Amino acid sequence: MNKVLVTGGAGYIGSHTVRMLVQKGYEVIVLDNLVYGHPEAIVDDSVELVKGDIGDQELLNTLFEKHQFEAVLHFAAYAYVGESVSHPHKYYVNNVVKPLTLLKTMVDHGCLKFIFSSTCATYGNPEYMPLDEKHPQVPVSPYGKSKYVLEQIIKDYEVAYNLKYVFLRYFNASGASEDGVIGEDHDPETHLIPLILDAINGDRPAIKVFGTDYDTPDGTAVRDYIHVNDLGDAHIKALEYLGKGNDSIAVNLGTGVGYSVKEVIDAAAEVTGKEVPTEYEGRRQGDATKLIADAKLALDKLGWDPKYKDVKEIIKTAWAWKSGDRKGKY
Repeated sequence: MNKVLVTGGAGYIGSHTVRMLVQKGYEVIVLDNLVYGHPEAIVDDSVELVKGDIGDQELLNTLFEKHQFEAVLHFAAYAYVGESVSHPHKYYVNNVVKPLTLLKTMVDHGCLKFIFSSTCATYGNPEYMPLDEKHPQVPVSPYGKSKYVLEQIIKDYEVAYNLKYVFLRYFNASGASEDGVIGEDHDPETHLIPLILDAINGDRPAIKVFGTDYDTPDGTAVRDYIHVNDLGDAHIKALEYLGKGNDSIAVNLGTGVGYSVKEVIDAAAEVTGKEVPTEYEGRRQGDATKLIADAKLALDKLGWDPKYKDVKEIIKTAWAWKSGDRKGKY
């Protein structure tokens, strides 16, 4: 049985990927400091959850000596763009400095396959649309810069130590597991779809729409929403890709379909049959007009084709989680 280490595996995307790995027959060890992760999101009894930090050299040595890991899937990162602007030190330490300890431990123990949860934020302000992997990487936030810097470090590790990697640059992660067992539970919540559903549920007064004067058909910003299970599937395909001895690669993960904020609100109203309380405010600094992925390379190289391309289908899974027995909580 193939054994993998998943850092940050109790988080939103990590926990969904862990379930899918188990279903594919992988033996999974999760390492998570549980600052933002939820131990309850690890629902498979076969998964060992280790509470700890990726910067803890002694703990990492113990794990790598005990287990012969085929690969590491690295999700452990802070991911709030606004917070990264206010507290860049926190982001550079956690997202850049601590992973160096992880990478060193991998090299020391001969584990040379690395799947990196990266982001389209490494591209910065778009120069053209849709965004492909050849787009210049000029990140504008400390969050985006931290992911970009780690990408460059990993490339250096390939040259020096033959560490092979797949960078998966996500667009807007969304949705929940099809069975409603696990979903998106951030504190604070910043993603559009759960914010809309919270407004529908009365858990917040209204959804705030920032900017109605963008150069889009309805004046609101456009984003590419990708279902969390499609992201999980991409990680598994990336593992299989490296397992065949292929070259390192960076790929975008998105549907190639853009939805405006208003379109997502309307879709949520249609899915739930409920009114969405909405407030309109001015633009936020740094928000791009459109962010849409060109993900053809992921299809070509990984054989990855997202299942969820209609935002209404994504919202249905999120609503099942939000309106289920746990009301969107663990």
